[in-house]
Amino acid sequence: MSFFVEAWASLVALFGGQVWLLLVISILSVTAIADMIQRRILKTLHLQLERRGKVWLDSFVDAARAPASFFIWVTGTVLALTTLILQLGVYIELVDYINAFKETILTLSVGWFVIRLVQRLELHLKEFAVEDDRLDEVTVEALAKIIKLFAFILTGLFFLNAFGVSLTGLLAFGGVGGIAIGFAAKDLLGNVFGGLMLYMDKPFTVGEWIRSPDRQIEGTVEHIGWRMTTVRTFDKRPLYVPNGIFANIAIENPSRMSNRRIKETIGVRYADVHKMRQITSDVKTMLASHPEIDTDQTMIVNMLQFGPSSIDFFIYTFTKTTQWVLFHQIKEDILLKVSEIIEGHGAEIAFPTRTLHIESVSTEAEELAAMASDGLKNSVGKRAK
Repeated sequence: MSFFVEAWASLVALFGGQVWLLLVISILSVTAIADMIQRRILKTLHLQLERRGKVWLDSFVDAARAPASFFIWVTGTVLALTTLILQLGVYIELVDYINAFKETILTLSVGWFVIRLVQRLELHLKEFAVEDDRLDEVTVEALAKIIKLFAFILTGLFFLNAFGVSLTGLLAFGGVGGIAIGFAAKDLLGNVFGGLMLYMDKPFTVGEWIRSPDRQIEGTVEHIGWRMTTVRTFDKRPLYVPNGIFANIAIENPSRMSNRRIKETIGVRYADVHKMRQITSDVKTMLASHPEIDTDQTMIVNMLQFGPSSIDFFIYTFTKTTQWVLFHQIKEDILLKVSEIIEGHGAEIAFPTRTLHIESVSTEAEELAAMASDGLKNSVGKRAK
């Protein structure tokens, strides 16, 4: 004990009796040493957990690194500043405000820690959602945003309470003010609640193809925010849609279809009507044996109608794939095979034609026409004389 007393006396003498300067330097030195120790410990622990693949536990350690340094340095700085003011006897009235701020240091550090932790957990959960169908990125992102919002609000309330702001009065004012703000910003709130609806109902997620029969909205979803959703149209233009719109329109999600439909009408010549039954039978057999046609779905191949220029039959079936490009390749293959079947039966695919029937003139009409012609000739002859 006597060693520390003698060392302190020597330091005071070294600083020429300026105890306040010695105290400030000592506090800041201890703060730097404490921060260095915690950084070393948390970094070592972080590397060990990362090496062992403990990503969830490592999220807590990694999230605590910066907030811990913040807490240590702000605490040390506040203590040094308070000591300096008390030693010099100037700006004493600031001590109360500094002490009030000191009470919020832990709250600010915890709030920052929660936000960093949620960001890391969100990243790991999104990676987990890629492999597990029970989670999706939209739900994970929504939960992360809600938790970060609550952490921010609670941190702000505790911070205001430390400076003497009444939380009861603040909440009461917030209730009345919220009504006024609700009327003034109803469109904004409608978009926010629309975004919440998208997160809860999940009619679509990021990366899916959507379209609306009510609006000119079609493309791939790139981002779902609180206020608006970004859709990349097929001509690669970004389309920003306010979330409130989705509460009032119908949305189709082709990305979630189970099959793609082939629905085609094909006409053959009237001269080949006697071959129609065999043609439709062979087409149906071809579809039933095609490897890309889902035979568990509805399959219809039947004569449809007597058209103006052809006898029509229709094909109604579903492919196994839902991929847009592959679907068209399958559809092309099927239509070409249908053409081969029709040609194989000696028939032809019809195209618009029109036949003109001219009726023969009757004998009586021919005699009347001849008499009229003779009368015309006689009349002309008399005039000539």
